[in-house]
Formats: sequence, structure tokens, C-alpha cells
Amino acid sequence: MKAEQLFSIEGQVAVVTGAAAGLGRAYAEVLAANHAHVVLTDIDPGGLADAVAEIQSRGGSAEALVLDSGDRDAIGAAIDKIAAAAGRLDIVFANAGISAGPGFAFTPGGLMEQVRPEVWDRVLAVNLTGVFATIRAAAQHMKAARRGRIIVTASIAGMRAETLVGYAYSATKAAVINLVRHTAMELAPYSVTVNAIAPGPFATNIAGGRMRDPTVRERFAKLVPMQRVADPDEIKGLALLLASPASAFITGTVIPIDGGATAGS
Repeated sequence: MKAEQLFSIEGQVAVVTGAAAGLGRAYAEVLAANHAHVVLTDIDPGGLADAVAEIQSRGGSAEALVLDSGDRDAIGAAIDKIAAAAGRLDIVFANAGISAGPGFAFTPGGLMEQVRPEVWDRVLAVNLTGVFATIRAAAQHMKAARRGRIIVTASIAGMRAETLVGYAYSATKAAVINLVRHTAMELAPYSVTVNAIAPGPFATNIAGGRMRDPTVRERFAKLVPMQRVADPDEIKGLALLLASPASAFITGTVIPIDGGATAGS
């Protein structure tokens, strides 16, 4: 089988949450570049408009939907509406996530006793409950169709202690890794795959763009054997693999993309 068949997602319908910037935008771009129709969701209408306009300028098919991934009811309604309008739902990236602020290795504000309840609750609502709601809504349609790809953005911070990031972030990323494994077991008989991408340090807008600060980047780069922070475009190959027929027998996996950061863990 040729590569263009193995990785073909032409004509498929995809949803990417948290797609106005960063990794979510990269996911949406690679799906659209390979001829899927992509619905980008985010709470940032301006960023969504920019992302959709860029995709369309390159000949891709995309639309925007303003959506708070911390609102479980809104997530379910949105995915039901998208599937009904398109008559199918093939690929869902549960990507939306927010930072819990810097960890205690960065600042005393990251110490356990400094964690604010409202921050903890909001991070759990988006990073864990929102991911579960996205998977659950997608699964209903994919089980009926007996096909589908669900990809979750986890983090290497969920695979080991990462003291440069906040407690709620690392806790939620660890939780979604087990959620992926659990749901993969339920959905496997329906030929629906569920996998996680676990990025290391990428230059995105999370935490208000903190990773774009040269000082912050340098601290994270020191933890990476390749000695640098990645660009969001570098995640596109893995994203396409997990969204495509090439990954038909891959499910329940957590794949680091981290420049070797977890190689010695």
C-alpha cells in the first residue's frame, strides 16, 4: 500500500478543540492540508478566525466554533451538531488545555499551599472533565459507525514528575493518560482507536505564551537531550499518523514527542 493510501483522510470530518493556536492549530492545519474538513473550536474567536482564514487560504476546508471546553454540556451539544450536519464524525482531537501556572521549581507561587482552589477547579474542568466530555460525545457517534480516531493531548508532565509546571496541570495530564487507556479498551471492539500524544516543551501560547520567553525556554531546553524547545509544526507528522488508516492497530498508547526528555525516565 502506498503512503498516500495509508495516510489518506480525504473527505473525513474532524474536530479539534483548543485549535485557535499552538498544538491545536497545528493539528487542524495538517488535517486540512490532507483534505479533511476540520471544525476548529476554542474560546478565542479572534484566534479561531485567523486559523480558519489561514487554512482556507491554502485551499483547506475549515470552520470555526466558539466553545468553552470546560463546559461539558456545551461540548456534547456541539459535537452532536457537527456530526448531524456532516452526517459523519471521523476524527476528534481532544486537545484543549490550560496551564496551572509555573511549578514550585520556578517560583514559590507554585508551592502546594499556594495553589488557589479556583485555579485547581478550572484546570480540572478543562483538562480532565472537558477531555472526558469530548471523548464521550465523540464515542457515541463513532461506536454507531464502527470507526473513528480519538486523539488526546496529554503531556510528559503526566508521565513523570515535572516540577516546572503546576500541580493541577500535571495531575490532569496524568489522569487523561489513564482515561485514554481505559476508553481505548471499551471502544476497541468498535474499531475506534483512542491514543494520546504526550508533548514535551513546545513553543505555544499556553500559560500566556510563557514558553516564548527566552529565559523560560532555556530552562525547559536544558531538560531535553536535543537541547531545544520544539515548534508546533513538529507535531504534525505524529498527529496525521494517529488520525489516519496507518494507525488502525494502534490504540491505548501514549506517545511522547519530547526530543528524548523521557528516554532516561
